[in-house]
Amino acid sequence: MDITPVAPAGRQVIQSYGDGRFRISGTAHDGGVIVFPDHTVSWPIQSLDDVTAESLKAVFAQNPAVEILLLGCGPRMLMLPTALRDAVKGRGVSVDPMDTGAACRTFNVLMLEDRRVAAALLPV
Repeated sequence: MDITPVAPAGRQVIQSYGDGRFRISGTAHDGGVIVFPDHTVSWPIQSLDDVTAESLKAVFAQNPAVEILLLGCGPRMLMLPTALRDAVKGRGVSVDPMDTGAACRTFNVLMLEDRRVAAALLPV
């Protein structure tokens, strides 16, 4: 599904997702990714059970700090374990779990609003 918005140069735009991959600003990525407004990194996580504060260290290392983390849980939204939610919030980041498609669309909107957002996306 193509969800490409018009964005300023240098911004990461999630153009499509599905079949275990993402297309972000013209580059194909297989498997999970963490997308920031200015770059994308591989994220070797296969399920929500594998997500830990340690697996999100790239999010916590950003300067300026990420304010909103969208967690794309795969084909459907899942509740985060309390320990994970508390660990993320303890670092001053608001975390919003949702299905991966919704996380992709929401990231594009928030990125275009110049919000300090990241999307940690499990493939679908």
